[in-house]
Amino acid sequence: MEKKDVKIINQGLENEMEVWGYRPCPWKMVLVAVGAVCTGGLLFLVLYWLPEWGVRGTCTRTPFIREAQTLLLRSTDEFRRWFRTKVHVMLAPGKRPFDDVDLLSPLHIPNGDSIHSFSALQDGHQGKYIHIQPVQVCYFTHHSTKYYWNDLLQNFEVFKGLEDVRVTCSSIHTDHSSGLSKLLQDYRRLFFEVNEIAVRVPSVFKLLIKEVLNPFYIFQLFSVILWSIEQYYYYAAAIVFMSVISIATSLYTVKKQYIMLHDMVATHSIVRVSVCRGTLDVEEAMSTELVPGDVIVIPSNGMIMPCDAVLVHGNCIVNESMLTGESVPVTKTSLPSSGEDGAGLYSIEEHKRHTLFCGTHIIQTRFYTGELVKAVVVRTGFSTEKGQLVRSILYPKPTDFKLYRDAYLFLLCLVGVAGIGFIYTIVLSIINQVPAKTIVVESLDIITITVPPALPAAMTAGIVYAQRRLKRVGIFCISPQRINICGQLNLICFDKTGTLTEDGLDLWGIQRVENGSFSPPEDDPANETLVRSSFVSCMATCHSLTKLEGELSGDPLDLKMFNATGWILEEPTEEETALHNPIMPTVVRPPKQVLPEVNQEVNLAQNMELSELTLSYEIGIVRQFPFSSALQRMSVVVRKLGEKRMDAYLKGAPEVVASLCTEDTIPESFTETLESYTRQGFRVIALAHRQLEAKLSWHKVQNLNRDLIETNMEFLGLIIMQNKLKEETAGVLKDLRRANIRTVMVTGDNMLTAISVARDCGMITPHERVIIADATPPKDIQPATINWHYTENHTSKDNRVESVEISLEDVGHVAYGEQHKQQEHGYHFAMSGRSFAVITEHFPDLVQKLALRATIFARMAPDQKTQLVEVLQSVDYTVGMCGDGANDCGALKRAHSGISLSELEASVASPFTSSIANISCVPNLIREGRAALITSFCVFKFMALYSIIQYLSVTLLYSILSNLGDFQFLFIDVAIILIIAFTMSLNPAWKVLVARRPPSSLISGPLLFSVLTQILTCLAFQVLAFLWVRGQNWYEKWTPLSDACNVSSANLTHGPNITSHVDHKNIKNYENTTLFYVSSFQYLAVAIIFSKGKPFRQPSYKNWPFMLSCMALYIFLFMIMLYPVPAIDNFLESANERWCTAFLSWLFGQKEKTPRVRYMQVAQELQEDPDWPPKPATVTYTTSTPHHTVSM
Repeated sequence: MEKKDVKIINQGLENEMEVWGYRPCPWKMVLVAVGAVCTGGLLFLVLYWLPEWGVRGTCTRTPFIREAQTLLLRSTDEFRRWFRTKVHVMLAPGKRPFDDVDLLSPLHIPNGDSIHSFSALQDGHQGKYIHIQPVQVCYFTHHSTKYYWNDLLQNFEVFKGLEDVRVTCSSIHTDHSSGLSKLLQDYRRLFFEVNEIAVRVPSVFKLLIKEVLNPFYIFQLFSVILWSIEQYYYYAAAIVFMSVISIATSLYTVKKQYIMLHDMVATHSIVRVSVCRGTLDVEEAMSTELVPGDVIVIPSNGMIMPCDAVLVHGNCIVNESMLTGESVPVTKTSLPSSGEDGAGLYSIEEHKRHTLFCGTHIIQTRFYTGELVKAVVVRTGFSTEKGQLVRSILYPKPTDFKLYRDAYLFLLCLVGVAGIGFIYTIVLSIINQVPAKTIVVESLDIITITVPPALPAAMTAGIVYAQRRLKRVGIFCISPQRINICGQLNLICFDKTGTLTEDGLDLWGIQRVENGSFSPPEDDPANETLVRSSFVSCMATCHSLTKLEGELSGDPLDLKMFNATGWILEEPTEEETALHNPIMPTVVRPPKQVLPEVNQEVNLAQNMELSELTLSYEIGIVRQFPFSSALQRMSVVVRKLGEKRMDAYLKGAPEVVASLCTEDTIPESFTETLESYTRQGFRVIALAHRQLEAKLSWHKVQNLNRDLIETNMEFLGLIIMQNKLKEETAGVLKDLRRANIRTVMVTGDNMLTAISVARDCGMITPHERVIIADATPPKDIQPATINWHYTENHTSKDNRVESVEISLEDVGHVAYGEQHKQQEHGYHFAMSGRSFAVITEHFPDLVQKLALRATIFARMAPDQKTQLVEVLQSVDYTVGMCGDGANDCGALKRAHSGISLSELEASVASPFTSSIANISCVPNLIREGRAALITSFCVFKFMALYSIIQYLSVTLLYSILSNLGDFQFLFIDVAIILIIAFTMSLNPAWKVLVARRPPSSLISGPLLFSVLTQILTCLAFQVLAFLWVRGQNWYEKWTPLSDACNVSSANLTHGPNITSHVDHKNIKNYENTTLFYVSSFQYLAVAIIFSKGKPFRQPSYKNWPFMLSCMALYIFLFMIMLYPVPAIDNFLESANERWCTAFLSWLFGQKEKTPRVRYMQVAQELQEDPDWPPKPATVTYTTSTPHHTVSM
């Protein structure tokens, strides 16, 4: 297809698509209609299944998409899916939602009517809109998103919300904080529509039509009609019964999922809100009327947000568990209105701490007297964060798995075989002068025999059984097809906190700074001698805790720190707030009973004085600067009771806090002390303090930028928190390592802490070295560089770090002395989120090399976790992601198999959710995935062999103008095939993970060889039996009046067998009976041979339903058979398989092949590179600068 008239929409995004424009063509439509009539509607079905054919067959391409009436869309991802959509036109006063329509407002609109549904109101308001010249706006809707035509861009665009006009934070305060007029709101609603995440639950009829029009069910309908013509009523009825059960089950499941999703979003879809109209006017409205730019009032008792909005006045405490999976309430503050922060462009990603997201629960608000807590609506409907999450569930990407692709190819091969049989039947029938009707019916029947109608149901059975077994061990699945993919996982990414380690942190101790050096560690910050210290004051005030129903609530780390001080937190009530002009501060103070113990010699007066001072010691929190993951710190401004000056307290990552402190307050041993703790796996937090200028008033502090406060701080010391490993972690990781499944840690924690935890849990063994890739971005004339730091082994006493400096293109050519060559598995790379970003942008050639051996990714932002998963997938790893739901949602969705350890609503996008909050679910899921995958292979091969065996039987019988009888088909397809196919899927997973993975492809040498040898063996036995029976001296050729194979022994004579029943279909003959019994035994033999056991499934003899079914069928067949046939197939096929494996090992092991997967290719290349990894004391520069090596 030519590219000259193609447009790209959503360019660079995940949902990027190509667009072509078409207009209806009358003569093409007439031809299609004639063709549909001639084919009995089949042409319509083909055009429905293939939308690109449907558009091209009924329309002509237009070079100007602006003039198109129908659009053809194609995704640019690996699936290349096609979509068809209609172009609509609406009349509006402007072409964009943020055009200034105040100049276009009508002179008078009676009864509050507005330009909402402008085109519909033209007739009803003649004369009132004369001066408004409406314009035509073209748009189309795809996956709940509207795309509008832009004449300037000459392309379609999406209007997301207020961010489209690139507003600054200060302009939101000045230009958008007073609200919209009713007219402007109605105008914008023309473009943004109703504010609702509408999950329409389709009617049962619509779902039924969509399900029935599936190509498979159409093929079944064709088969049933054909069998009815042949009077095979019983088998046709059985297939109809199976299909009805299958369709009913599918409809119930789909309907249930729609209802669950609808109920999930309905809780906040429609609520009453207070909307500002101007600076003073506030009116009640329905949330469905909101548009970007509206200003809503947040009630003091909270609400569930119906849209995404940015706070412009006041603070809110919000539970965001629906989006983040984190049940801890967070504090949202108003958007900065001045300074450098105010001048920056507003972005939802950058200003999350000021944005209230749709579906989140606002627990309570903090506000100034006389001022309402206000928020400006930023996004509505499906454009919100929750809307995008719901859209990803409604319209998921197809599951790309090699097994399913190969299954379709295999079915095409069966169709090809059916085509050969089709031609063979026609030719044979013409030669034998068979009536035309019989030729048509029998030639079509061979197609229905070759493609088994029960294949999808049988393939699904193993997955359903695996899903039930997973449910029994506490793993719930919303995407059953992913279970098979779990069987191929060879790399698992783990979050650290809450996943590998315990969720909570324990306070190990504190280490204060006194006189410029560290004092010895202390384990009790609640010691009475520290009550007035700046260190304890910082611990008691620098947090985001709040009281909910009398209980302290907030971040677990903040809770641990505050509780360790023993202080008390008091918040003002609404009544107290209303009595004061400024907002009432949160107050913290030591408990009244905490008094310093004094000896008897201590003067009583001194004791009383100290008591009074302690009791009156209170600190009010004037302003909070919430924790930011980007800044890695938080701070507060406080005022102590009775003091005029205010103080600032800061806590955060030690490296960040130290960079904000004056050098003379940082101990010389800071780096060594910090490393000693982090190497032991402790989580370390630094504290700092600063006394603010006396001239700073309360109101000035409220408007200050945090950068002005968080500078020139005094370093106070370190808080050391202990994060213990979960009991199951080490054992699970050992099992995964033994199974050759690579493990990677992705955490937001400190680098050295992550390395220590990785060593403790066995992710990195004691003899393996860790190479830290410390990348720095380009600055001024300096290019981007990577410093390679070698950490010593965990067991080494020398903790020195060696570093290296090399040029990118000189890697492998640097002389570095007599260093020993690194073993292939003797090292791991570790990097921070910042280094990861620099390397992916400036060192793309190194990304795959590092991805092959990188094990630790520290200080990773949520979006970087998703990028990492994509990088690992790009080198052909099958990636699993295991996280506790907090900030892992993107990576959980992007991975081949995401496993959430959180049962909160956020996990609705994760394919798997474990009710047991530890990683023991991971090996269970992989074992069940492997069992389900092997089951799928077994069932597919069995069903393919069943169709081929039956095809061979029918083809041989066609040569004598015979066929299998109705009851024979019924017995084979129902009593043998269905029972065996459903019971052979019941084998549970093998109890341990083995080092090799099951195959992922049907189109492989060993599997194809196995199937082909079985086909040839079955063919040989059937032909042999067919010829053998014809060579017997008692053989009698069939005639319409004979009943040769069913005559009783009492009637055996030398004359012809004459019966009153005339067999016109030639069913009752010796060849038919022989092939029926031989093929029946072949079905059972093939089922036993293909029913694989260990190392991925339990042995078949433990699957008692399967074994009982096989035994019962064997006994039954032997009982009803007149002459016994020796069952030697099992022995021969077993010998064949062993010989096949040995032969293939000899055949394919003659020469080394280049690995197909990318990560193996990279590993092979690096194995031949004597100087990878980079040697100690080198720095890698970007290739854009001259390469040189500097010795460190």
